[in-house]
Amino acid sequence: MTTVRLPIDVEQRLEMLAKKRHTSKSDIIKEALEKFFVEAESEKDSFSLGVEYFGKYGSSDGSLSTTYKRKIKELINAEHHSH
Repeated sequence: MTTVRLPIDVEQRLEMLAKKRHTSKSDIIKEALEKFFVEAESEKDSFSLGVEYFGKYGSSDGSLSTTYKRKIKELINAEHHSH
């Protein structure tokens, strides 16, 4: 069993909702927690959220991350030799 202390305004809103639905406060809390758990379990991490975009707007050259220094040197050398 778990006891929860609620702010007065939340307690009053819960009481009003329970009366309106003709149910208990406990049942409303259980329902709310179930919805919360379902939502929390279906949350995706940042990698999962972005995975479809990784590489989508890339250069299509998969070697850039490993050859960028060589490519920069070539560009610099080409500029110096063209002057």
